[in-house]
Amino acid sequence: MDEKVLKPITEVSYLTAANVGRYRGILRYFYTQYERLHHYLFPEEVLSYLRQSMFFQDYTEEQLQQDLNQLVEWKNLIPRQDTTRVTSVEEFKKKKFRYQCTPYTVEIERMVQGLEEMGDSFGGSLERTLFDRLLNSLIKLLAYRSDSSHQHRKIYGVEDMSDEELYALWQELYDNFRKLTEGATDYLAHLQSEKVEEMMMTEAFLSYKDAVTDYLRNFMTALQHTSFRIENLLADAPDQLIQLITTRLADYELKIPRLDERPPKESLIERFFGQWQDLTTWFLGDESGESDLIYLQNVTNETIRRITRFAQRIGERHHILKSRRQDYLFLADWFARCDTLEEAHEISASVFGVFHTRHLFSGGKATEDIYAEIWDEEPTEVTIKPRVRRYREKTKPGAIKSLQQEKQQTLTAYLKEREAEQKLVAGIVQQNQIVLADLPLVDPYIRKTLLRWIGKSMTHQERMAKTETGRKFRLITVDDQEITLRAEDGNLVMPNFVIQFLE
Repeated sequence: MDEKVLKPITEVSYLTAANVGRYRGILRYFYTQYERLHHYLFPEEVLSYLRQSMFFQDYTEEQLQQDLNQLVEWKNLIPRQDTTRVTSVEEFKKKKFRYQCTPYTVEIERMVQGLEEMGDSFGGSLERTLFDRLLNSLIKLLAYRSDSSHQHRKIYGVEDMSDEELYALWQELYDNFRKLTEGATDYLAHLQSEKVEEMMMTEAFLSYKDAVTDYLRNFMTALQHTSFRIENLLADAPDQLIQLITTRLADYELKIPRLDERPPKESLIERFFGQWQDLTTWFLGDESGESDLIYLQNVTNETIRRITRFAQRIGERHHILKSRRQDYLFLADWFARCDTLEEAHEISASVFGVFHTRHLFSGGKATEDIYAEIWDEEPTEVTIKPRVRRYREKTKPGAIKSLQQEKQQTLTAYLKEREAEQKLVAGIVQQNQIVLADLPLVDPYIRKTLLRWIGKSMTHQERMAKTETGRKFRLITVDDQEITLRAEDGNLVMPNFVIQFLE
């Protein structure tokens, strides 16, 4: 017997621990996000998801951190310090982590979910033929022909099938879909693991680079050839046909002799309809976001780019470390066969370039024409300064001009403008308050001033603030109705506010 069989598996401890509900809720979310190719999660994401459930309404951030630490100790999660959003040394010392579920945890959660749904096993590969098989099954399931007796009625192919044939076709369709999604997710997650990334940095990876890249590209080609047809079939599938298919599948399921208690028909219909919804959502998406097919395409393309980058870096590193000994020996033999020194100088200039050259640059190009000759352009005059340490350019002393009169005029104009604006604001104050709903057509400056006061008061807990002149006021909301503040440059729809001055 192997020694591994006798060792305890600490990764399954969370299934029987005291706080099993909290641990299972956390790891189930990690597993579902892993299936969606989202491998690293922050504690804030986990807490936000858990609080959506009625069972975690009182769940605190401290409890979550304790549970995450415990799951790390049980080897269910792998912490990794996040340095992408660090802006200071203090934040780096706080060691903010993001977490990834371990392969053991993924397999355990997949097994538990399989026990819950009585599913089958999975495989980690990118099988191109699964798209073609999936497309053929959909064509058989949704095929129809026109009824000669009723011109507007469609006769679907499933109506000519027996319940057993329909059940077998459905199982074939959903099995291919499950193999496709689970296999692609597992294989791409394998390529994104740390162990594989470490192997990609070695020179031995170069021999596998072309095979892996071709494998991924062939998968993408098959996906692009068939995905559009599958999406069109799913989008055009009528709801009446899906209802008919799920009902017949539930009837056939109930006809199978079983010794245990049979589930109700509505439950079976709901299960088959949920499988159809999973298939549709994976290809077409829903209102909550893009389809998983788009995720798969993006991740596959990113994996191809990452593999290419790793191979390029290895090639560059190999090229840098490559010995140039043979090249130098070839050049030395070339120089040795020269008959004259002048011929050796010409070879040297061709191989190593011209020695002791001076590069002169002045101004910019007068034209962007790539075919223009330098002799056709106007010459540029450059004044060369003496390279003497004590050299200084000659300057003429200038008189200091007094701008006191211009400053006084500007200040006077500014004060007059402020005084006129204050008069405009004072003109809309009635009984020590400003009722925005009763204001006539106002100047744009008044509208900007009112909005500035409203913004100041919104930051205060009691909605109180001060004007530029020091007057204290409070913002009051009259009711839930909206009003229109009319100005010379347009109208503004806003809440029904009243600005009440306190002194």
